[in-house]
Amino acid sequence: MKFLLLLVGLSFSALAHADVFTLYRSSRVLENARLHVATFDAKDPTGEYNRSNCEIAADLFQHQDGVKTRFWCEKGSFHEQP
Repeated sequence: MKFLLLLVGLSFSALAHADVFTLYRSSRVLENARLHVATFDAKDPTGEYNRSNCEIAADLFQHQDGVKTRFWCEKGSFHEQP
C-alpha cells in the first residue's frame, strides 16, 4: 500500500511540473555553463502559455545589442547540472 501511495504522489508531482519552462543562459567565462535566468510557472495545464513566454523572453534577451551569451528554454523547473 505504501508503494502505491508513493507512485501516486510521484505521478502528481511530475504532472505539477509538466507545464513549467525555465530560461537559461550560457556564460562567456564558464565553459558549458547553464545559468538560471527565470522560471515560467503560471497555471496552465498545457504549458503553451509558459513555453511561449519563455521563448519570447529568450528571443528578446538574445537579440539585444552586444549580447554574446546564448539564451534558451527547457521544459521543467530549474535544476542544477549534475
